[in-house]
Amino acid sequence: MVTPLKAHEEPSTCPPGSGAPLLPRHVLLVFVDGVGIPRGDLSESIYGDCPRLCNLLQKHCVPLDAQLGVPGKPQSATGQTALLTGRNAAAEAGGHIEGFPNAELRTIIEDTNLLGAIRTAGKHPTFANAYVLGPGGNLPLSLRSVTTVATLSALGTTRTRQDLLAGQAVYHDITRETLPERGVTGIPPISEQTAAQHLVDILRSVDFCLFEFFLTDHMGHRGDIPAKKRILHRLDAFLDHVVGHMNPHRELLLLVSDHGNIEDTTKRGHSDNPVPWVAYGCGAEEARRSMGSLTDVTPRILQLLDPGSETHR
Repeated sequence: MVTPLKAHEEPSTCPPGSGAPLLPRHVLLVFVDGVGIPRGDLSESIYGDCPRLCNLLQKHCVPLDAQLGVPGKPQSATGQTALLTGRNAAAEAGGHIEGFPNAELRTIIEDTNLLGAIRTAGKHPTFANAYVLGPGGNLPLSLRSVTTVATLSALGTTRTRQDLLAGQAVYHDITRETLPERGVTGIPPISEQTAAQHLVDILRSVDFCLFEFFLTDHMGHRGDIPAKKRILHRLDAFLDHVVGHMNPHRELLLLVSDHGNIEDTTKRGHSDNPVPWVAYGCGAEEARRSMGSLTDVTPRILQLLDPGSETHR
């Protein structure tokens, strides 16, 4: 059974103003890898006992096409490049490319990406994820994700272990539980609620904040159904606290994925299901309007952050 949001959490637009729709002061984009919209009743899907996620998908979401007119299953490298550049990376590359971006995709990302475009427009973007074994620039090119390439290209550096310890970054697994598996010590685990508070605090220090969670895709490839549900429960608790900490009259939560995976319990691997475009808070109706595919994400966020608009609050 899906638990409804409380009444005070329902507003999805800014307070009424005169003329043009009001735009959010702070925009948070939560990118969740490998999460598609399943066919049928959500309450009977693997998301069924994730009340916050179900509510966002049912009441605050429109589907996006991840196929982009290119044959084959959508993949991470091209899907994420499309998300963060507005370009049909799969078509430009001649097919869907999995894993980390190759040289051609890195060139596309470095040429134009959401973080860089926001900065060029005079706004302040950030990537909230921490790199605990050193800055993202220390990674070999072949192991730099789309988000890493975009962040380094636009901002020059990434958040580090010191930022994480100071509560000024969030680890990709939310609770830091996987750090000991990587041989990382000296960083205590935290709750989903604390991680959510850290993320919202980061959001309020900038105009735009991006956070990436990719364990959903990992579990879609490798996990059984109980393991998939454990990861989804963690994400659900985190999103619940993020929504609880945010001010829906000034701030906008966006959630998107690059391709389906974890929602299909009949197999391990990517699906051709549409992906969610969730918008909750100030400017949500405008954020969802006329959205059709992954390539619409960057243009819409730039529109929402229009520095020339007088409708910001």
